[in-house]
Amino acid sequence: MASAAVNTFPVYNADELITFFRTEVLTEQEAQCLTKSDLVPQPKPESVQTIYIRVLQLLYPFRPECHSMIPLEENIQNPEYHEASTAILSVYMRMCQFLPICLVYDFSLSDLLMPKKQRTLTILSAIMNFLHFRSRRMEVVAEKQSKFRAGTERLQAYMRENQEAERKIKNLTTIPPEQQAEASELAAALAELQTATAQEYKEVKSKNDSIAEWKARIAETTQKLAQMKVDVSNMKDTITNLKSQIVESPEELKSQMEKMRESVKTIKISFEQTDDRVVELQTMAQSVTHAELEVQQTMSLLQDLESSMSKCKQRHEASQELMTQIENKQKELKNQSVQEGQLKRALRMKLDKESQQNIRRQKRREMKEHQVEDILGHCNQIHQKREEMADKIEEISRATQQLKAKIKSLQEVCSRETQKAQNLYDTVSASMEDLHQRIQSNVLDVKQMMSKMAPDC
Repeated sequence: MASAAVNTFPVYNADELITFFRTEVLTEQEAQCLTKSDLVPQPKPESVQTIYIRVLQLLYPFRPECHSMIPLEENIQNPEYHEASTAILSVYMRMCQFLPICLVYDFSLSDLLMPKKQRTLTILSAIMNFLHFRSRRMEVVAEKQSKFRAGTERLQAYMRENQEAERKIKNLTTIPPEQQAEASELAAALAELQTATAQEYKEVKSKNDSIAEWKARIAETTQKLAQMKVDVSNMKDTITNLKSQIVESPEELKSQMEKMRESVKTIKISFEQTDDRVVELQTMAQSVTHAELEVQQTMSLLQDLESSMSKCKQRHEASQELMTQIENKQKELKNQSVQEGQLKRALRMKLDKESQQNIRRQKRREMKEHQVEDILGHCNQIHQKREEMADKIEEISRATQQLKAKIKSLQEVCSRETQKAQNLYDTVSASMEDLHQRIQSNVLDVKQMMSKMAPDC
């Protein structure tokens, strides 16, 4: 007997086991009849056997009434005498096959016929642990099956989408005959536009360089103008200082005035030159701004063209990816169609074999049914003869009992009557022996008939 120290599963108490087997294993009527006293302190064999039978029914397609059935191929005398032992032995054999899965390796016949408390609790705990594990595995398997179904549905949806995308790509890639001329014209126009945009890029680049040069020149002239303004303001300051230092001599005053006039003329000329230069620079700046606007417009047009080209490129790449996916899917479909053809051929061969086997089984079944009907007819005749013999034996036994009573009552009265009764008893025993011999001869005849019919089966 396995001890609790070496068990790889927890040993539950009687209450937990009763609750589990009531709710999960037994039928409603059996659950109502099952109580704690059926397991502790002394387990009842009938209750334990019922639990084992229901566990086997839950795990295997084996109904409880099948345990009491005796196979017809076995030549067993008086099969009705073996019905109880057949059920016990059937449950024992199947529990011996099942319990090693629950890590119980030493199941014996005494665990069915004379179960003990701790031993029964250990076995039931092992079964309960296995049933818990089985339910969890079944949940996992059900979840995987649902995921597999969802995956197959997604695969079918993807296949449909691939077919739809393939159809769309075909529609997009194939140009109708009435639009081929227009498509060639558009391709030529696109090539011309690309060359024109390249030339525009070059012109815009040269204009940008000239604009940068003019901007540098304008900055230089504005810097010179600012310096000249500073020089003018300094000269004004010097003039005011010189006016304060002027001597009132007319000759010097004239000479200084002339010098001042000449300097003013030169300054005016420089101012006029600078104004003209500024006007020129302003016109140039306006032309530059106008050119910048035109360049911006051309740049926006080029950006739009580039975005459209990138979109066309992306669509082309997407179409190529879809084509590769479609080719892969077509290869998979071809492989699957090949596998499907192989499976169909194998299925046809299996169906042919199965139909042939079913025909053979049907013929065998009909032959066995005829043989069983013949055997049952012989068995019924034997049972009738047996009942008749049993009735005769009962009558003879009643007569012998009566004779024995008379013999006992008349022993003291008359010894002659005792001798007669003894003779009568001898004759009756001889007839009994004759009857027994006849029964044995009939049984031997039946055995011979069964042995002759057995090879035919």
